[in-house]
Amino acid sequence: MKHLGIKEIEEILPHRHPFLLIDYIEDYEPGEFAAGYKCVTFHEDFFRGHFPQEPVMPGVLIVEALAQTGAVAILSKEENRGKTAYFGGIKSCRFRGKVVPGDKLKLETKIIKCKGPVGVGHAVASVDGKVVADAELTFMIG
Repeated sequence: MKHLGIKEIEEILPHRHPFLLIDYIEDYEPGEFAAGYKCVTFHEDFFRGHFPQEPVMPGVLIVEALAQTGAVAILSKEENRGKTAYFGGIKSCRFRGKVVPGDKLKLETKIIKCKGPVGVGHAVASVDGKVVADAELTFMIG
């Protein structure tokens, strides 16, 4: 298993706080998959407005965290180092549960197709083994 801490993730991704949504990569294989975590705390900036009485992590940020996880897999390939992975599309996205403060959000993205600078990943987010979101994400390397 290959692990990445926050400093190593920042060497691969251009994202920075508050928009870097991965805390740790548990395992990855360049060009194939990445699995990591976001430890969701009450102090996340988005909880101030979403929603103050019942804080819930916005679904679009869960999808972004999944995309960043996939970007670790793609951008860790030697030929893609220093590049950026852009969203090309989101397909068949489903939200199946809430993510709240205190959750340890597991993020898994497997690259299922890649041709030239365009690729597709199957992404699943879960909390305590329960799927909270899944989608097919298209990316473009720039």
